[in-house]
Amino acid sequence: MRYKLFGEHTGLRVSELVLGTSNFGTRWGHGTELAEARRMLDAYADAGGNILDSSNGYQSGQSEEFLGDILQGRRDRFVLGTKFAVATDETANVLTTGNSRQAMHASVEASLKRLGTDRIDLYWVHVADSVTPMDEIMRGFEDLVRQGKILYAGLSDFPAWRVSRAATLAELRGTVPVAGLQLEHSLVARTAEAELIEAGRGLGLGITAFSPLGGGVLTGKYRKPLTETGREEGLNGAAFHPEDTAQRTAILDTVIAVAKEHEVTPGEVAIAWVASKGIFPIIGPRTMAQLTENLAAADLHLSADQIGRLDRASAIPDVFPYTVLNDARIRSLITAGQDACIDMPNLPVA
Repeated sequence: MRYKLFGEHTGLRVSELVLGTSNFGTRWGHGTELAEARRMLDAYADAGGNILDSSNGYQSGQSEEFLGDILQGRRDRFVLGTKFAVATDETANVLTTGNSRQAMHASVEASLKRLGTDRIDLYWVHVADSVTPMDEIMRGFEDLVRQGKILYAGLSDFPAWRVSRAATLAELRGTVPVAGLQLEHSLVARTAEAELIEAGRGLGLGITAFSPLGGGVLTGKYRKPLTETGREEGLNGAAFHPEDTAQRTAILDTVIAVAKEHEVTPGEVAIAWVASKGIFPIIGPRTMAQLTENLAAADLHLSADQIGRLDRASAIPDVFPYTVLNDARIRSLITAGQDACIDMPNLPVA
C-alpha cells in the first residue's frame, strides 16, 4: 500500500485504506472473535496499513477493548482513531451521549481506558446531535489536545455548513483545526458529493468514507443465495442499499463488467472507485477472506474510461445551488462567454 498525507492540516502519512473495526467483537450478536481480529490486523499491517477507525459504541465498547489488547507493543505503528457521541452500553445517559464538552470528556477517558493508551491520535465526533454549538465542540477538542489526550480532531456525519463553521472558528482562533471528515460514499451513495466532499476538499480535510461497498450490495453477493447473515440482516439494514432501482441494477452491472475486465471481484472495483476520488475508503471486514479481498483493491488501478463508465452509471442529479452554478447559460454570463477558455483550479475554492 502507498501512503498519502491525511489532508492539509496534518503531517500524518497514512495508508490508502483505513481498517474499520466495527466488526471487532461480538456483543452486537455478530462480529469477530479476538483471535480472528488479531489475525486481520496483523495482515492489514503486513500489507502496509497503518490507520485504524473505531468508536466507543462499536460492539458496545468491545472494539476498543480488542484494539487495546492487539496493539500492545506496537501502538506507535498506527494512527489510532475512535469516536464519541453515541451510547456505549446500558449505563449511558443523556449527559454521557451527544456532542457536549461533558460527554466528550467522559467518553475520552473511557475510551483511553478501553484502548489501553495514553492518547487517541484522531478523535471524531461520531454524529452531530443538532444541539451542541460548534464553538463548544471545538473548545472541547482544544482542551483535549492541550491535555495530550488527543492529537487530531475530526467530524463524522455532520452537515457541510457546520463543518465549514468549525474550520473557520479554528482558523480564526489559531486553535486545533478540523483535520478530517468522515462520511458515507460509494457508487450507490453519492449524495455527499453535493456539499460535504466539496467542502472537505476546499477546506483541506482528510476525507474518509465508510461503507464503500454500499453495505455489501456492490460485492454482488445479494444476487446469489446467501449462506451467511449479511449486512442487510446483521446491522438491521444500517448503510445497506438494496438493488431496488433500475439505476442500482445498472451500477452493479457496470461494476461487474469492470471487474471482469480486470479479473478481480466487484468489491475490489467498488473500493478502488472511492479511492480514485482522493478519499480514504474505510474497509470493515468480518473475516480474513473479506479482508484479503478488500486489501486487493489497493493494487487495482481503474482506467479513466472505466471510472467514467462507473461515474455515469451512478450519476446523481444536481441540487441547488449547483442546478444554477453548473448551468451553461449561467457559466457564460459570469465569464463573459469565456468559460471554455478558463483553467479551473484543481481543488474547490473555499
